[in-house]
Amino acid sequence: MFTRVANFCRKVLSRDESMADDVIVQNTMSVIPREQHAISRKDISENALKVLYRLNKAGYEAYLVGGGVRDLLLGKKPKDFDVTTSATPEQVRKLFRNCRLVGRRFRLAHVMFGPEIIEVATFRGHHEGTPSDRTTSQQGQNGMLLRDNIFGSIEEDAQRRDFTINSLYYSVADFTVRDFVGGVPDLKAGLIRLIGNPETRYREDPVRMLRAVRFAAKLDMQISPETAEPIPRLATLINDVPPARLFEEALKLLQAGHGFATYQLLREYSLFQPLFPTITRNFTEKGDSAMERIIDQVLKNTDSRIQNDMRVNPAFLFAAMFWYPLLETAQKIAQESGLAYYDAFALAANDVLDEACRSLAIPKRITTLVRDIWQLQLRMSRRQGKRAWKLMEHPKFRAAYDLMALRAEAENNRELQLLVQWWGEFQVSAPPAQKDMLGDLDEDPAPRRRHRRPRKRAPRREGAA
Repeated sequence: MFTRVANFCRKVLSRDESMADDVIVQNTMSVIPREQHAISRKDISENALKVLYRLNKAGYEAYLVGGGVRDLLLGKKPKDFDVTTSATPEQVRKLFRNCRLVGRRFRLAHVMFGPEIIEVATFRGHHEGTPSDRTTSQQGQNGMLLRDNIFGSIEEDAQRRDFTINSLYYSVADFTVRDFVGGVPDLKAGLIRLIGNPETRYREDPVRMLRAVRFAAKLDMQISPETAEPIPRLATLINDVPPARLFEEALKLLQAGHGFATYQLLREYSLFQPLFPTITRNFTEKGDSAMERIIDQVLKNTDSRIQNDMRVNPAFLFAAMFWYPLLETAQKIAQESGLAYYDAFALAANDVLDEACRSLAIPKRITTLVRDIWQLQLRMSRRQGKRAWKLMEHPKFRAAYDLMALRAEAENNRELQLLVQWWGEFQVSAPPAQKDMLGDLDEDPAPRRRHRRPRKRAPRREGAA
C-alpha cells in the first residue's frame, strides 16, 4: 500500500505536459449494474469462472476483461476469456498447479484446463521513467515497448489497454461492468477508439494499427478520426515488429472469417505493404489485374468456409496470393539465365518465398505445402497414361485443383477452364469412365505431327534399269 501511495505522489509531482497528452485520465468510473447489461454467467466459460472465484477467495481483485466482455455485451459468443487481477504472475502460479508463466515482453500466467487456456494478466501501471522502472520495462529508441512488466491498479490498467471497447471489466463478485474510459458509449456508437495519444500508443506497439483494422472489419465498426489519422503515416513502423509475431497477426487478419473486409482496410490505410511487399509491388491503379482478382476471390472463399465451420489452410491462401508474383519472377529468370522454364520456376519459388519470409516468418511446414501446390500447377495439363491417377494420389491435389480453378476464373482463360472442367469430371467418374476420358485424350482429332527423319534410299546398283 505504501508503494502505491508513493507511486501516486511521484506521478502527481513529476508528470509534465507531454505525459498528460499521452495518457487520458478519467476521473469518473461508470458502473453498469446487472440489470442494465446482458452479461450472464451461463455464457462465460466454467474454467474462467473457476479462475475468477479462486482469485477472489484468495483476497485478490479479479475481473473478466477485454474481448470476452466486449463480445458478451454485443450478444456474440467470445472466442476466449481473459482475466486481469491484482495478483502478480508468481502469486497466480502459487494458486494454480495447472499454471505456467509465459512471455518476456508482457509477463502472463496461462491457467490450462485441457485444450482451454485462461490467460491471466496482472494490472498494468504507467511508465514514469524512474530507475526502478528500467528493471521491469524497456523502451526502444523508436518508442516501441520492448518489455512492460510495471504493475499498478485497475484504474491504471484501464489506461494501459489499447481500445476503449476492450477496456471493460466484468466482476463476478457483484456482476457489474466497470468502464473507466468510455468504452460502453463507444460500443453503442460502433467506434474503434484508441486510449491515449494515438501516435504515442502506435509507436509503443505498431501492431495496434493492425488490431484497429481487424476490429473494425470484425465488428463492422468505424475507426474514430483521431485514431485513424496517424495510421498511414506510421505504417512503416510495422517493419520493426518481429516477423514471427507478424505471421500470427496475418493469420488473425486474413483467416478469421472477415479476411476480405480486413484486406480492403489494410490497403486503405497503407498497412498491406509492410506485410506483403512482393504483392503490393504488383498492384494496379484500377485493381483489376488477375493477381488482384484472385486475392479478392480466395479471401471471399476463405471467409465463406470459416463461416460454415469448414477447415482452412494458410498454405493454400499464400499459394494463391503469391502465384502471379511467382510467374513474373520465373519468366524473368528464364529470360535472363536461359534456363529451362521448370528450373526457372523452382528458383523463382525460392526467391518469392524468401522475400515473403523476411516480412512474415512463414514456417517451413507451410512453405513446403505452398511449393507442392505450385509444382502441381505445372503437372495438371499432363494427363496421359497413368499420370492423371498418380496426380490424384498426391496429398495436395485437391488444393492444387482449387487453385487452378481460381486461376481460370481470374484470367478468364478458356483453355484453363476446359482443363478445370475435365479434372472436375475425372475426379467424380467411375474407373471405367475415367479410362474412356483418358482414351479420348489419346484420340485427339488433331494430333501433333511428329517430325521424322527422311528415309535413306538404298544406293542404286549398277546395271539397274
